[in-house]
Amino acid sequence: MPNLSPELLSVLRCPVTGSALVQEGEELVATTADATGAKPRYRIEDGIPLLLPPELLSAATSAAADQHDGGPRHTAE
Repeated sequence: MPNLSPELLSVLRCPVTGSALVQEGEELVATTADATGAKPRYRIEDGIPLLLPPELLSAATSAAADQHDGGPRHTAE
């Protein structure tokens, strides 16, 4: 995976800590730890950083899977 441009990295911020992000492989990592002492990590998919807090990312992933599978099935009565 190619690195994100320095210009893009200079403006991106962690949505949880507000700190700068650095690229480590296919992830962006916050430079400051959160309240639990861990540095939040964010995936990069197809060159696009997914900067959602973990609880929102899992909800968005579930919603995307529903759309990909055709969503909930409804039948007319």
